[in-house]
Amino acid sequence: MINVFVLQNGRLNQVPIDTRADLENVAPVWVDLTDPNEDERAWVKAIYGVTLPGEDEVKDIEASARYYEAENGDLHLRTDFLLEEDDGPSRVVTVAFILARKMLFSVHTDDLPVFRLVRMRARSRPGSIADYMDVLLDLYATDAEYSADALEGIYLHLEEVSARVLQKQFTDQDAAAALNAIALEEDLNGRIRRNMMDTRRAVSFLMRGRLLNTEQFEEARQILRDIESLDGHTSFLFDKINFLMDATVGFININQNKIIKIFSVASVAFLPPTLIASIYGMNFRGWFPELEWSLGYPFALLLMVTSAIAPFWYFRRRGWLK
Repeated sequence: MINVFVLQNGRLNQVPIDTRADLENVAPVWVDLTDPNEDERAWVKAIYGVTLPGEDEVKDIEASARYYEAENGDLHLRTDFLLEEDDGPSRVVTVAFILARKMLFSVHTDDLPVFRLVRMRARSRPGSIADYMDVLLDLYATDAEYSADALEGIYLHLEEVSARVLQKQFTDQDAAAALNAIALEEDLNGRIRRNMMDTRRAVSFLMRGRLLNTEQFEEARQILRDIESLDGHTSFLFDKINFLMDATVGFININQNKIIKIFSVASVAFLPPTLIASIYGMNFRGWFPELEWSLGYPFALLLMVTSAIAPFWYFRRRGWLK
């Protein structure tokens, strides 16, 4: 799918593209391609002379392949963007940017919420975008905002997990659910940190290359400051995640210790009855007066029951059964 945007009175307006002729009749500032087909790739190459990278090239993580200038002067960047999905775990989508002929070309496999938000804001805020470089910086700034919102969501989810972990009755089933929730939030927090690191590298590359004017350079510095503040927040969330993980594992150990304690108390309490049964089970001839008693058997049973109840009473009184 190909989306073409032109600047009109400081607004970023989308132009519908159905055929190659439609693309030839516009002067775009941004050409956004989501999972483009072969025809759309051919149109871009024929009209603008830009060869779009393939999916394998987009995902190349080598530093030399992520930021470089081609022989024809086109500037290529590869940047990761966070994608949260309602029906599955979050993931990172790599976007290929090409800056050529005062236009921004972007290629990605998924429709990203950051791109939708930039398009919506550009239409509602006249004068916020002046050229293709402003579009790119706005994408990076919006990506930082999107990551900040995701971090707020992580904090809220961790608060819910914390309330469950610190409740009075915390079963092993509750612990398993808490561990699963904590693991998901830890994974998302790690992806956000990786995403911010990659955005920092991309913005720093633009600043070092002297590709920005004075206003754009100051905006890039503000983006880097926002990312630095997000780094501190991700570190805080990692500490909170580790605390909740340790607390959950600790409660699991406590529950297991309770079970072990019950078995230990039971084994100690049944030692005296076992001893009595063993004594009266011996078949030695000689002086064994209880063998001649008519009430010897009830007496032995009563003695075993009493010897079993006495330890339980003592343990309960000392609070060892709680």
